[in-house]
Amino acid sequence: MRQFRSMVYPYVVWIAIMIVVPMLMILLYAFTGEGNDVTTFRFTLENFGRFFSDAVFLDVLKRSLIIAIFTTIICVLLGYPIAYAIATGPEKSKMFWILMITLPTWINMLVRTYAWVGILQDDGLLNSFFGLFGIGPFKMMYTTFAVVLGMVYNFIPFMILQIHTSLAKMDKSLLEAASDLGANRVQCFLRVTLPLSLPGVLSGITLVFLPAVSSFFIPKLLGGGQYVLIGNVIETQFLTSGDWNFGSAISLIMAVIIMISMYLTRKVDTDPAANGRGE
Repeated sequence: MRQFRSMVYPYVVWIAIMIVVPMLMILLYAFTGEGNDVTTFRFTLENFGRFFSDAVFLDVLKRSLIIAIFTTIICVLLGYPIAYAIATGPEKSKMFWILMITLPTWINMLVRTYAWVGILQDDGLLNSFFGLFGIGPFKMMYTTFAVVLGMVYNFIPFMILQIHTSLAKMDKSLLEAASDLGANRVQCFLRVTLPLSLPGVLSGITLVFLPAVSSFFIPKLLGGGQYVLIGNVIETQFLTSGDWNFGSAISLIMAVIIMISMYLTRKVDTDPAANGRGE
């Protein structure tokens, strides 16, 4: 294996340039004040104090977490039955349905979100359809409904694929053994299928929650300028206000929240008592 060790070096360099160095820059900017010279840095906690002392920013953070949690719950509720139906369906149709789920992801996410603008706007496709029955028009654009719908649409494939992978890897003989021991279909699902699929559910939760809590262009397009999430605040600080120090501090706060959520998810995944694999 040692002769292949040199093949790792390009990846190490790439990780250092694309991940480590930018994170160190964010860390540096977050703990320094604005207008520092290259040779003289003034370390401060003012950026964090500004964020936690302002009720507006805390309200935006709270709203972002609520939207991300709500989006994740919907993706679980919708994604699990779909993944289960695919995993237990005919073998010949599995690849077709997996293709149908992954096909939209081949298109750029920004383009897919723009498509929802045309669907949800006041004279869009949905209101035109409702108008045929004398219903509406309904105000759907620039609402929480539009933002959550856009996030669910863009992120639910990650949930479905993760759950399907866990279900597809499950040993079917366990279901046969449970049935032989007198368990009905509901008991087989609750005692065997659901616990064994939890790793996929937790992986799906991670893959949905992380981009949902930091998304900025979905709430910007579907929520309008008045609907601001934490990702929009970070974007504004870097691109509009030019306050890289404050923007870096907010980014670091979000990174800590994301790492905590990943730790809790991994802890649940590795805890036998929590996922039903206890003795």
